[in-house]
Order: sequence, then structure tokens, then C-alpha cells
Amino acid sequence: MNQSFKSGFVTLIGRPNVGKSTLMNRLIGQKIAITSKKPQTTRNRIQTVYTDKDRGQIVFLDTPGIHKAKNKLGEYMVNVAERTLKEVDVVLWLVEPTTYIGAGEQHIAEQLKKADTPVILVINKVDTVKMEEILAGIDAYRKVCDFAEVVPLSALKGENTDLLLDLIFQYLPYGPMFYDEDTVTDQPERQIAAELIREKALHALDEEIPHGIAVSVEKMRERKGTGIMDIDATIICERDSHKGIIIGKGGSMLKKIGTNARFEIERLLGCKVNLKLWVKVKKDWRDSDFLLKNFGYRQED
Repeated sequence: MNQSFKSGFVTLIGRPNVGKSTLMNRLIGQKIAITSKKPQTTRNRIQTVYTDKDRGQIVFLDTPGIHKAKNKLGEYMVNVAERTLKEVDVVLWLVEPTTYIGAGEQHIAEQLKKADTPVILVINKVDTVKMEEILAGIDAYRKVCDFAEVVPLSALKGENTDLLLDLIFQYLPYGPMFYDEDTVTDQPERQIAAELIREKALHALDEEIPHGIAVSVEKMRERKGTGIMDIDATIICERDSHKGIIIGKGGSMLKKIGTNARFEIERLLGCKVNLKLWVKVKKDWRDSDFLLKNFGYRQED
């Protein structure tokens, strides 16, 4: 275990169109499928994972926007977002380089004061204004909230984004990785792929296996320039006897599950899929908090 390795959770907040997605894509180093405009019923709020083998792992959380709620749904979304502020290790507040601080920003500032979490103010789009305007914007924001750090950057041009990563790592606690180092995103597609595999397994196995199976998607990555998605997934069951049934004679059952699931996942993603399936026994995984979390089942859902 690397004693200097750090890991933790970071949330990005800010109004729409301040550049959260652009910054996320820049930090991760690749474009992440944008599905956040659709209602999401995922088990996780986790969006993207940044891993530096030497320094640590940052898990970026996607949350509903913080705003003045106008209805019950709005209240619920704001509660989720505001609760997240207290649960993460670092908050990144993305703003534009301006001295105008509207009601929405004032509301966010009030919530941040309650959270007692280090806040890094990220002034984005600095490539669009003069230095004097950037400095004036920093001064204006410093009056509404205390910040651990202030980073002016351009997510679009990649200016100062390395500095932001350095500062995030400074505020993270020491600890092991939460995810495999090749995990880049836990977008809904990944979760849906796991659910489709689970569904096909339950259909194919009929009544032979109780519902004590889970599916963990270890890898989901597109091969560059091919349009082929490689997916590695593991079906988790509770007994050795179940493992034999899921694999089937000469691997026939596992092949059937894989073929059916691949067809559905290809329809979902709109591309060719290379699906590899494994079967593992994890006794009593349904009673293990750690394994439940690992498979995406969260207490708060």
C-alpha cells in the first residue's frame, strides 16, 4: 500500500453553462457521454473517476444543481445536492469571471458556509476576459464566502487545470483507491449495462437460481477509432453450486446470457460491443455493506 496515496470525493457545483462538463472532460482527459440533462434513476451519484498512480484517486460526484426550489421535486434535488456538500472532501464552485453575484450564487454561498468543507473557487473562462476583470471577480467572490483556494482557469484551453488537480490532492485524505485504475466513468450506461446482464441471467436461469445475483461492470471502454465498446463484467452469486449452473455445461449458459445481454447493450449504446463475462462466488454478499456499496446499492436510495 502506497502510504502517500490519497483518495476522496469532490463535487462540482455551479449554475448551468459555467463549464462544469467541459472542466470534467478536461480533468478526466476524455469526453464523457452527456446524459445529465435527462432524469437519472441511477443507484449512484458517481460520475467520473480520475486516477494518478503515484498521487491518488479523485471521484467526482455529479449532483443536481443548487437553486431556490419552486416545488417538491426541486426541494428533493436541492436536498440531495446540499447533503452532498457535507459528505465530500472538497467542493469545487465554478463561476464566470464577473463581479456580478446574483441570487443563485448568493444562495450557493449560504449553503457552503453551513457545510464546513474546503471550497475551491474556480473562475472559469479566463481566456475570454482581461486580467483586471479576473482580479475584480476574485475580490467580489471573496466577500461572499471563505475559500480554501481560488483558481482562475480555462477549461476549454486547459489553462491552469493541472494546478487545480494539484490543489485538490492537497485537501484529500490519505487512503486506498475506491475504483479500479481503469475506471473512468460510472455513468448511467454502465449501470444499465449491469442491469441488462442481470436481467438476462435471471431470464435464462429461470427458477434454478434465486435472485441472489449481482453484476459488477469492471471495465467499459471504447476502443479508439473502432466504434467497439469493450465491457468486462462479473456475475456474483452466493454459492459454488450456483456458479456451476450459471456457467452451464461447457460454458453454454454463460454464453447464452452473454449473447442476449450483448444484443440489448448494443441497442442501448448504438455501437458494437465485445462483452466478456466471469462468475464469482461471494457468500452472503446481500448482507455485506461493503459489497452492496460495491455493486451500486446505496443506503440512501
